[in-house]
Amino acid sequence: MNPSIQQLRAFVAVAHSRSLAEASERIHLSQPAISIAIRKLEETVGGPLFSRSTRQLTLTPEGDAFLPVAVRLLNDWNEAFVDLGERFSKQRGKVTVAALPTLAAGLLPGIIADFHARYPRINLSLHDVLAEQVNQMVREGRADMGLSVPPQDAEDLVFEPVLVDRYVAVCPLGHPLLAQASVEWAQLARQPFIGINRLSSSRQDIDRIMAEVGQPLDIICDASQIATVGRMVAAGLGISVLPSLSFRQIASEGIDHRPLVTPTIRRELGIVMRRRDALSAAAAALHAMIQASATPVEAVSSP
Repeated sequence: MNPSIQQLRAFVAVAHSRSLAEASERIHLSQPAISIAIRKLEETVGGPLFSRSTRQLTLTPEGDAFLPVAVRLLNDWNEAFVDLGERFSKQRGKVTVAALPTLAAGLLPGIIADFHARYPRINLSLHDVLAEQVNQMVREGRADMGLSVPPQDAEDLVFEPVLVDRYVAVCPLGHPLLAQASVEWAQLARQPFIGINRLSSSRQDIDRIMAEVGQPLDIICDASQIATVGRMVAAGLGISVLPSLSFRQIASEGIDHRPLVTPTIRRELGIVMRRRDALSAAAAALHAMIQASATPVEAVSSP
């Protein structure tokens, strides 16, 4: 049988005060209860911890050796419950989020600012990665949640929709396509085109849609960063296609955009979590803020 916390508290109180009466006042336990606790502790450890040959209770050599250990155990116990209480009250903790770059830059900055203002002692880590990496980080527990497109063939993950984005044609100022209210996907063909990362979910959508309309893209260059795509378009090297939310990430000087139609593609975005694991109190607070600040509405900017 292991010693109880009450037995350790009684032992430390008596060891420090050398008096049952003083120990009783210190830990708010009756003297008979303290005596019983010490006796049971001694029975558990196999020998006396106090010498009772004098009026004062003095520690035996074994009791003297055990005292710092007992103090450390009690401190660890108290600190553990303080830490746990602070985590539940969101005064302490850590949240890790994996997000598509579109959402990391287009949705999360304002939410993170509000979260930090409300919970300044919670550390928040953000990883802007591709969709498959989002799923992997969440699946492996390296991220509490992800912000991405719906995961495919992932029964261990759950997806909660947050908003719907659309694709837009991004052109340098003065380009003929900007004279239109909207642009058809087929019109992108035969235009010098700046592509985005071939592994990204957006690029996979773009390639699939262009194959469906039967019009190949004239890709002159691929860029990994959305900001780079924007600057290359602004320099007049070509046009591109980006999610509407991405337009918030890039400097708008020298470029503009129009919604893409025929077909009109809805790009559902939301929160990815492990199906069988509960969120921590801190992660649940961030989850609620994301849902509250981005209720399922379409996130298309007006041209």
